Amino acid sequence: MSNRPSVLVRLVVGKKRRFAVLGAWLLLAAALGPLAGRFESAQQNEPSSFLPGDADSVRVLDAADTFPSGSVTPAIAVFRDPDGLGVQGMAAVERKREEVASASIDGVTDVSPVARSKDGKAAVVSVAIEAGGDSDLLVSAVDDIREAVQEALPAGVEARVTGPAGYSADATKAFEGINSTLLLVTAGLVFVLLVLIYRSPIFWVLPLFTVLLAEAVVRGLGTLLADAGLVVNGQTGGILLVLVFGAGTDYALLLTARYREELRRRDDKYEAMRIALQQGGPAIVASAGTVVATLLCLSLASVNSTAGLGPVGAMGVAVAAVAMLTLLPALLLVGGRRAFWPFVPHQGSERSSGEGFWGRLGRAIERRHRVAWVATALALAALALGTLTLDQDLTTANAYRGAVESVQGQRLLERSFPAGESAPTIVLVTDPSKTQAALAAARSADGVTRVGPTERTDAAARFTVVLAGDPFGQEGFASIAPLRRDLRAAVGDAALVGGPTAEETDLRSAVARDTKLLIPLVLAVVFGILVVLLRAVTAPVMLIATVVLSFAAALGGSLILFELFADFPGEDPSYPLFAFIFLVALGVDYNIFLMARVREERLALPTREAMLRGLAVTGGVITSAGIVLAGTFSVLAVLPLVALTQIGVTVAFGVLLDTLVVRSVLVPALTFDLGDRVWWPSRLSHSLRRGEAAATERAERGST
Repeated sequence: MSNRPSVLVRLVVGKKRRFAVLGAWLLLAAALGPLAGRFESAQQNEPSSFLPGDADSVRVLDAADTFPSGSVTPAIAVFRDPDGLGVQGMAAVERKREEVASASIDGVTDVSPVARSKDGKAAVVSVAIEAGGDSDLLVSAVDDIREAVQEALPAGVEARVTGPAGYSADATKAFEGINSTLLLVTAGLVFVLLVLIYRSPIFWVLPLFTVLLAEAVVRGLGTLLADAGLVVNGQTGGILLVLVFGAGTDYALLLTARYREELRRRDDKYEAMRIALQQGGPAIVASAGTVVATLLCLSLASVNSTAGLGPVGAMGVAVAAVAMLTLLPALLLVGGRRAFWPFVPHQGSERSSGEGFWGRLGRAIERRHRVAWVATALALAALALGTLTLDQDLTTANAYRGAVESVQGQRLLERSFPAGESAPTIVLVTDPSKTQAALAAARSADGVTRVGPTERTDAAARFTVVLAGDPFGQEGFASIAPLRRDLRAAVGDAALVGGPTAEETDLRSAVARDTKLLIPLVLAVVFGILVVLLRAVTAPVMLIATVVLSFAAALGGSLILFELFADFPGEDPSYPLFAFIFLVALGVDYNIFLMARVREERLALPTREAMLRGLAVTGGVITSAGIVLAGTFSVLAVLPLVALTQIGVTVAFGVLLDTLVVRSVLVPALTFDLGDRVWWPSRLSHSLRRGEAAATERAERGST
């Protein structure tokens, strides 16, 4: 490696430059402070905002404003008495309808007449809300309706507000305060882990301050991206915060470990930092670059929320890496050796590379490396069998871990009405002359119980269809394809199916397409980065294979845990894709840290000794980094949404599996078995061929 200082070293390392870097970061955070405060309000949490732009349901949404009734989201007030709504009960329902109609609730445009069920036990009132995409207005309107219909009801009468507006309001409220909760819990967890790792009452301040400042900058930039039209929702915001804390703390641990290692070798802290950045910085850059490139692949997704997570997450990881390579070194130089008190690294206190747990583990693996990698691979493959239990039955109706009124209202409604009454499906006929044919096809379609009145304009017509199945469940989703098929057979492309059930159906189809596209793309991108970084082909193939096996094992193991302990109703369709993206990107991270150090050591040592040295010096810090990252992702489990809980648990489990098993046992064992071949076709593999040639020559001489 060249002794010429890198641009990064020249920028950060110096008595005056350290304060300049610190000042620049403080000014940047202050400038973006007002934007950071708007990050939550800039998010879009309505389910319709996630849809791919070319979906039929989106075209139905876009056409809504051309009709006299406009684009409204219905809230369905359900009243039920298991003993029957008698005269007194129906009078109370009529009174509640009048109260809602006369309450001048912002956004409410119409209140329907009371509709009583055939069994006489329930009644519904539909309240049209025109929110214009304003989620705060929608939530406020639904809350006011709920308050109005639930006060002073006769004994035995139960009331709930559900429907598309109820579900949207509950989804939006589920994300309220999500970032504040995550920030407090994550920061507290990182604080505890840093204190345990460094055993210092002082040092934890430096990396935690750095990651908090980076997180503030990321929130400000995230607001700018949302204002520019990128779809950012509460799920993206939560994952972004975890990524910044997890990845940022990881990079801090890795840089600090290299810096402390150099402090034990030399007296000058500036020289120690120069070498730490010069030699450790490229691995951090490569690691962050891999995660950034992987996340940017998500930009090609057709689901808007997934596509939004790509650049937002990539930006967060990039900012965290830059902070750890500039701000943290500046703070470390300001703090000096005393920041590590009471375990101050002094010159000459470097430990032997063969000492310690990781050195002993490496030599134990080396002695029986083939048995080690075969046994480990078989154990991971056994865990991967758990993927056979994957069940994508998680829907809007069962996506919450606690009680949600919209779900309660839907269940109340289903006892006396067709389930689809809460969220009618909409059929848009773009050729008015074909309206009657479309109505006839809809009436005869399987799963349809009722067709509503028709609304017309000069250019189009639309009508509602009530499905027999739960409009937010699998039965409702399964009714959309036959309905579309029957309409297409009757009127061709002139009929489009939209509404909440069709929207979620389109979303699920788009997720399936994105998964098929993005998984091979991510693997290709990561493989290319590894080839460039390691200047070899064999090692990248090995690492990709181990990461894929680790992902499958983590997914299967998590599903087994959910089955045994959580009793979740199913998994979200995007769950495998998100788990793959994070586990592959973050799993490769640790292999990059290990193999980049092994390659560095290989320049002076044989491959086996280089692996022993690399494992010994990186084992502790990479394990610490893995524990921190797993801990930060596990924080997602405190949130009320099943999907985020599943992602958090799976990524945490996968990171620990990758850190403690794949990087610690499987990769070293495979490297020992491959020897110099692991570097093929780079020049580092040539020594193998020279050694084989020399052995052959010696054998030939011996035979003569």
